[in-house]
Parts: sequence; C-alpha cells; structure tokens
Amino acid sequence: MNLEKTRSIFGNIIDSKTVKKAKKTCKKYLKRFGDDRNTKYHLALEENEVLSELGTKNLVISENPLTELPKNPIIIGNIRMGFGHYRISMAFASAAKALGYSPVWMDLNSFKNTTCTKIISSQNDLYSLGSRLSQKSKLFNKLYWEPLNSEGFRKLTYNAVDQAASSLMTPVFTDIPKDIPFIATHAWPSQAAVHAGMKNVLNAIPDNWPMALHLSEGALHAIQTHSSYLGYKVLRGMAGKKILNPMTDKDIIYTGHYIDHELVSNIEEDCKNRIQRVKDGKPMRFLLTVGGAGAQGDFFIAIIKSLLPYIKENKASLFVNVGDHKNVWEDFEKKIPELKEFSKSGLCKTHFEDFEEVKDFANKLTSNEKAENSNGIHIFYDSDIFSAVYSTNLLMRISDVLITKPSELAFYPIPKLHIKRVGGHEMWGAIHSAEVGDGTYECETVESTIGMINEFLSNPSLLEKMCNNIIEAKKAGIYNGAYEAIKALAKRGEKWM
Repeated sequence: MNLEKTRSIFGNIIDSKTVKKAKKTCKKYLKRFGDDRNTKYHLALEENEVLSELGTKNLVISENPLTELPKNPIIIGNIRMGFGHYRISMAFASAAKALGYSPVWMDLNSFKNTTCTKIISSQNDLYSLGSRLSQKSKLFNKLYWEPLNSEGFRKLTYNAVDQAASSLMTPVFTDIPKDIPFIATHAWPSQAAVHAGMKNVLNAIPDNWPMALHLSEGALHAIQTHSSYLGYKVLRGMAGKKILNPMTDKDIIYTGHYIDHELVSNIEEDCKNRIQRVKDGKPMRFLLTVGGAGAQGDFFIAIIKSLLPYIKENKASLFVNVGDHKNVWEDFEKKIPELKEFSKSGLCKTHFEDFEEVKDFANKLTSNEKAENSNGIHIFYDSDIFSAVYSTNLLMRISDVLITKPSELAFYPIPKLHIKRVGGHEMWGAIHSAEVGDGTYECETVESTIGMINEFLSNPSLLEKMCNNIIEAKKAGIYNGAYEAIKALAKRGEKWM
C-alpha cells in the first residue's frame, strides 16, 4: 500500500492515529477481497452500443495486452455508484466528442474478480443501503446519514484513509499509457490513476459542498461553482476550525457545470419549445427520475398521485424513469391502483427494455412530431445501466419540468423542482440552482412539493422565467464545464491531444 498521500495532503500533516487506521483498513480489504497487487491485468476495447453516437468505447478485462487506442483518446474513469457519476461521465464523453476527441470509458466497478472492483462494490452496497434507510427512518437520517454526508465526508482524515485504499486499485492500470489524458468523475479513479503514475489526471468534483472525500492530490481539480471553488481552494472546514494549507492555483480550476454537448447546444431551442407549449395551453410535461439507489419511493408515489387529476384533465403529462429499478415500478403499481385504470384507457404506457424505441419517442417529440404521443403517463425502465441513465438525458430535452432530488441533476439546464435531498451535501445543489434561477429551492416535504407542482401549473410564468434564466446562464458560460475541463486537460498533455 502507498501511504505517501495519506501522511500529508497538500502539505497538511495527518496524525499518526489516522495513518494507522488507513493501514488497518487496507489490511482488512486485502484479507477480505484478496491481494492482487502483483497481478498485471490487461485491457481491451469493446463497443458501447448505447453511447456509440458519442464515439465511446469501453475498457474491459482481457487476456492480452491493450495494443492500441483510438485517435485523440481521453479516458473517462468512473464508478457505478448510483447514477450520478455515470451521468457526469456521459457529459464528458459528449463534450469530448464535440471537441474532436475519442472518449474511452473505464469503470473501475466493472472489473470483476479484481480487488479494485470488490472494494468499490462493497462500498457502493453500503452507500445504497444507507440512502434507502435514510428515507425510511427519520432518526437514522438525522443522527447518522445527514451528518455523515455533510460533515463526516468533509474531514481531511477521511480522505487520508481513502488515499491508502485507492492505492490497492492500481493493477487495472497496467496497460494504460502514463501520459494519456484521464478524466475521473469520482475521487477513487482519480486517486488510483495518480497512484498508478498517470501524469495528466483531472478530478471532476460533483455537487456544491466542499468535502475532503473528493480530493485527489496530484490531479487537477475541476469545480462547478464559484462558492465551491473557494471552499476547496482553502480546504474550508476540513479539519474543524483549523486553518489548513491551501491548494495552489495549479491544483484547481473553476469550469462551470458538467453538461452534455447535446443539451448545451440546444438550450435556446428547447427553452423556446417549453415556452411555446405553455402559451399554447399544452399539457405541462413533468419528468420524474428515480436515483441510482432506488430511494424515495413513497415520496414519488405521493407526487404521482397528486398529478393524476391534472393528467386526466390533460393539463399535465408525466414521464417517469425508474432507471434499472423495476422493483420501484412494481411498487408503484401496488400502491397506486389508479394506474390500472389509466393503463386501460391508454393514459399509462410503458417503455421497457427498448432503448431504440425510447430514442425514437424522444426524437419525434424533440422535432414536435406527434406531440399528442406525450399525453398521459409514460414509464421508462431498462436493465442496462447505460440505457437507464441516458434515457433521462433524452427525455430532458422534451420535458418542461424535471422533478429531482438536488443531486448531479441540479446542475442541468432544464427547469427543476427540487425535492427532498438524500444526504446533507445535496442541499447546496438546490441552493445554487435557485440562485442561478433554473430551479426551485428544496421542497423537503410532500406538501411543499405538491404546492410547487400546483404553482407551476397555475402560474406558467414561473416556467417561462426559469427558461429565460437558463438562456442567460448559458451566455455566462455556466453550463460549459465539460468543455472547459477537457480544454484544461488538453493544456497539460500535448502528446495525446
């Protein structure tokens, strides 16, 4: 294990107790998941059918060494932990292709039988369980989950332990050229890449609440908001009230929000269509997304029930993407008996396991063909993680209001109704969105959420104002984060770019 970045982080010395804890954690992982530090894993490129339009190929385990990479490659290092890190990775893949580069997908949680993936999978399982429990138990959420996600992950000592653990993930980097550009959408791939000796690493930090969890010394840190930039720059609050040595200007940059090229380039057109639909008295289209952990089921049920009368009167329509959580849809069917009646009358349609059909559905509505096809309720599900996540991106362009917890989606250029967060860190995403003017404040209760839905439907000018704010935000470069991060990475490595 490598403890160099555990003992000192940006010149801040870590106490011996934490260093011992880091050693103990690594030994525990090695005992539980096996020690493959001397194994040389090989990789190969594989087509990514869902993201083929973005020119993206996957790296997979192979028996033979990696022989070549596509022209102008950028590796996008990520992990499947919820949907957020995948969605941000897709934004970078889209922006990379638009700028003339070839995105290569490297999911550290996809290399089965490696210690790397076993560690990440175990942590993902714990985090998903915590997310679901936090929505079922107010006491667990108040006493443990909220503090962990806002203050526990904020501590520099937490990063010190993670740095040691991520050094165990380096064997999967055997075939990767050391100077190839590498964008990480989670700290673990970034830390692992740096430990593996990669020289051109960008660590794309999510959310809007500075936490040491996201640090990766040795990488360039990209930040989405100005307030978060300053917090990360001085490592604010990461050791209580102690003033820490700050990052240097070479360690960190402000970029703006990480958004797909397809969404950024069509902001004016999509907002114009939203405003026109409101003026024409068309049903307002709400998009409800289920997160990667499958939490907030009862909250969603209450939202759907509140919209049913409006849908019946053709004042609203609803798109629900349950992602790869079919059990969530089955729970909806059990607890919302009215859905059977809607299905019989043709007002509730399912779009399951057919990504091509979803693309066709979205494309026709994007070009304003067969607008009546959007009426009623539409449920989307796909067991393929890429299809499950990217379906939301396709649906955003044809939706009027996105109903979401203030996760990575809080930064996307679509009018948003922010519902109750899952973890204290998410609160700041809603605050930022409300200040930009492209979303509401966080509606923490069912009652306040339903009240805001009623406000959107009874006062269409709210939607129009948000659309105008989105257009102005685009002019200010707020949604250019993916482009700017790639450009910054290009300056650091000329050989591959």
